[in-house]
Amino acid sequence: MSRTPGEFRIVESLQKLGRDIGKEQLRYHRRRVLVSKEFTFDAAHHLHAYEGKCKNLHGHTYKAVFGISALPNEIGITVDFGTIKEIWKNEIEVYLDHRYLNETLPPMNTTAENTVVWLFEKMEAALGSETYRNVVLEGRTEFVRLYETPTSYAEVRREWMLDE
Repeated sequence: MSRTPGEFRIVESLQKLGRDIGKEQLRYHRRRVLVSKEFTFDAAHHLHAYEGKCKNLHGHTYKAVFGISALPNEIGITVDFGTIKEIWKNEIEVYLDHRYLNETLPPMNTTAENTVVWLFEKMEAALGSETYRNVVLEGRTEFVRLYETPTSYAEVRREWMLDE
């Protein structure tokens, strides 16, 4: 049955592995691909040696965006979004959500610029750990963007972290 692109039709039969597509076809390519996942968290902090409103204790609803690249596995997945979420929940969020960042992060001024580097380092460490190294083939953090407000963010990129 021929049909034109965009033509609406109801699927009559779901594609079945082994009948309609072979296992060797599941990985379409062997190129590195970046996937991105966002998370939000609420936290309080204040800045040291800063003359402005942020020297006082205050809070934000932050948004962290991770860009992670890897090579596709045998079924064509580079990084499962669930794996990124697992890393976030187990390795990173526990230090951030509903926390006072000046207490839970390493000793530093809790600026967006410092915190985004800490986020990069935590994700890189997790991807390189025994737990995830074999799950994410040659996985690496390409960038992290941390929004302190909906219109203000700090970002770090892999090349900046490696070059300096």
